[in-house]
Amino acid sequence: MKKYDAVVIGGGIAGMQCAVDLADQDFKVLLVEKKSSIGGTMIQLSKVFPTLDCASCITTPKMSETYKHPNITIMTLAEVTKIERRDDDRFTIKIHERPRYVHLDPCTGCNECAEACPVYIVDDYDMGLGIRKAVGVPFTNALPPKAVLHEDECIFCGRCATACPTDAIDYSMLPQDHEIDAGTVVLATGLLETPIIKEEYGGGQFKNVITGKQMERILAPHGPYGGIMRPSDGKQPLSIAYIQCAGSRDFSIGIPYCSRVCCMYATKQSMLLSAAAPLADITVYYMDLRAFGKGYEEFIQDAKAMGVSFIRGKVAKITEKENGDLVVRVEVFDEDGGLREFEHELVVLSIGLVPKWNPDGVVDVNTDQYGFIASANPNESPATTNIPGVYVAGVANGPMDIVDSIKSGSAAAMKASIYLNGGLREAPKTFKLVEMETK
Repeated sequence: MKKYDAVVIGGGIAGMQCAVDLADQDFKVLLVEKKSSIGGTMIQLSKVFPTLDCASCITTPKMSETYKHPNITIMTLAEVTKIERRDDDRFTIKIHERPRYVHLDPCTGCNECAEACPVYIVDDYDMGLGIRKAVGVPFTNALPPKAVLHEDECIFCGRCATACPTDAIDYSMLPQDHEIDAGTVVLATGLLETPIIKEEYGGGQFKNVITGKQMERILAPHGPYGGIMRPSDGKQPLSIAYIQCAGSRDFSIGIPYCSRVCCMYATKQSMLLSAAAPLADITVYYMDLRAFGKGYEEFIQDAKAMGVSFIRGKVAKITEKENGDLVVRVEVFDEDGGLREFEHELVVLSIGLVPKWNPDGVVDVNTDQYGFIASANPNESPATTNIPGVYVAGVANGPMDIVDSIKSGSAAAMKASIYLNGGLREAPKTFKLVEMETK
């Protein structure tokens, strides 16, 4: 059984920050990531709000620092299946590692295997908008910068193995199960977007109704299209609509909470679209604009000054025309009010955030009514769970933006550090946030 001081589950920005903070204190850290590369959601973004800094320019150095840190071991394509706290206050952690079909040490990341592969598959990094080969380095700045083979789509023709100059590809690799002895555990398991399930918005069937994360990939300099195009026909849209609260604040889909980031990323994307497609009319349909952070309100005012239209109302329905254009029916909340219809060539849904990981059967941490890992004391110590030695970071704890995710990663690292040094051994007192009833 391998021993580590800490196991961090999740290689997104919060998990990486937590791992680096612990490793800088000379603790030995195992970082477990479900995908084939660390980086999480942030590495897929184009820019960040409210500064419009390049997301990759921020994330890639943190990825590199994590990958090269001598005190951090990274295990990709791996999932934690069980976490048990022992009588000695340490943890036994079981991990299932899926085969990569590529040996990491000999692989140079040259991508010769991808050049030889005849099979194209949908690229999940580009949110289903692009294609890639069934084998190869996942994306340009992936870490580890090694190829991975997707066995479900591979036809096992052998061309990649023949083309590999270092004989790194091995079709006979099998899954592995590991048992780890760790002093503490940090849950930084990240987020998923709300599925497009509202039939009123097409239920995911309209090609020109996309999600905010898909728009991030379209806007990215290394995105799937190399420019602003709509998915159905490659046309540059001249009328783009954003629909806020398309997957949040909606009791009909079981997500009544605000996801916090949607207003701001829609505003950010609107500003980027204004620059990338200056002839396009951009409209944001919203119920409330929730700009909660420093400089966020000024950011929205800047978008309005750039010509982005903000219409307060609730979108009731989207219908598709034969040419792929979309008719948006809106209940407008202005003085005139009433139902109105607007036509757009592309619609972006600002859908919300839901938890990516369900701890049931893995670890007995408490969750809230929406599935996020609950803080034992959200006011004084949001990183603390009901289990001593188990801490939470990032969106695993609830919707938050990048700045708050980084801070929560550092907070979890400090709590884990105190635990490793002999503190925080007793179960924390549990407090609950009481929501005020509204009439």
